[in-house]
Amino acid sequence: MASAEQVDMTVLDEVVREASRRYMFDTVAAHRIRLKGPADYVTEVDSSIQNYIKNELAERYPDIQFTGEENNDQDADFNGLVWALDPVDGTTNLIHHMHHSAISLALLDGGAVIKAVIYQPYLDEMFTAELGKGAFLNGKPIHVSAVADLGMALIGLGTSHKGINRAEAAAQFQMFGKVFESCADIRRSGSASLDLAWVAAGRLDGFLERDVKLWDHAAGRLLVTEAGGVVTNWQGGDLGSAIHTSIVAGNPYVAEHLREVFLQ
Repeated sequence: MASAEQVDMTVLDEVVREASRRYMFDTVAAHRIRLKGPADYVTEVDSSIQNYIKNELAERYPDIQFTGEENNDQDADFNGLVWALDPVDGTTNLIHHMHHSAISLALLDGGAVIKAVIYQPYLDEMFTAELGKGAFLNGKPIHVSAVADLGMALIGLGTSHKGINRAEAAAQFQMFGKVFESCADIRRSGSASLDLAWVAAGRLDGFLERDVKLWDHAAGRLLVTEAGGVVTNWQGGDLGSAIHTSIVAGNPYVAEHLREVFLQ
């Protein structure tokens, strides 16, 4: 049986980079699109990257389970070791030639994230973290921002109308309006994993989303906590291995005060 200690971060780096090199820049495959649901797209790039990484990991670590966004790979037992992969976080950006997408890979043990890799190939930025060992960007330590005034904070938002009606969407944007009024400014990038990586690197001061999936947040949440930040659901609880959850992340001050704003 494979143990977490046997998983080499260098191997994860190499596998993710190679998947990106092979498939991420294939503009033809990026326009072979299948619609999974309202505004929910999957391209041939997504599927190819997931298949490649899944196979490479299975060859090296055959005892570790796998869950991923595509191809119905979502039946893992989270009591043991499980990979969580989003092959392209930012598929809509990819389709529209907006160079802000990432491969997000995490290793969970009993629902806790213990290793994380997020790769932004367009900037060649590799974000990595291991539980208890800190967070890094291209091998250099990163840390959340020191902002201690919500009025000075730049906040990332995740939005989606997948599976929600117009009334729910309107309520969501009304809440985001409260955040906008309380902070310096907001950003909506279209990639939750990169938003979380940017919180870890101090580029954003906080991030929140109403409904984010495990493979979108798993790697990013370890980056944030290892960089000195806080990640919870909107009620302040642990995210665990839930496939769907709300999320708020930031340095300790920003995360706490963001929750106060939208729970008023």
